[in-house]
Amino acid sequence: MRGPQICFEDVSVGDELPPVTLDINTKRIFLQASGSQDWYPVHFDPAFAQKAGHPDVFMNTGFIQAALVRLLTDWMGDAGFLKRLRFEMRRQFRPGDTMICRATVRETAPTAGEGRVRLDISAENAREGVATVAEAEVILPRRTRTED
Repeated sequence: MRGPQICFEDVSVGDELPPVTLDINTKRIFLQASGSQDWYPVHFDPAFAQKAGHPDVFMNTGFIQAALVRLLTDWMGDAGFLKRLRFEMRRQFRPGDTMICRATVRETAPTAGEGRVRLDISAENAREGVATVAEAEVILPRRTRTED
């Protein structure tokens, strides 16, 4: 159950968003590859992945992007708007990993009727540490309409 809508006035620089944790297992990787029709074999064929130099199959780009977006949309609520997301996948998420997505508010700026929030984001696992770094800009509603 989602809590009340977060507004710009509720946010301060340095705030940490509630993390999103996802277990990565072979079934989830296979289902993601199938559901997104990502037929590159490193996402579903362990022998192919190993021949290509990887220890095992690994999660695809679409899943990582979706996990980062879930972190933001769970926090910002229905009236929030994800304006921009940029991310770099630096390490893999493989079977047995637990993905933890985290974000911290880097900057806030009021605008007329809404507020802009910039966030620093990461996705990590115990095996590799930070595997994906990201940044986003979110527009949140203002509790009171002002002409800033």
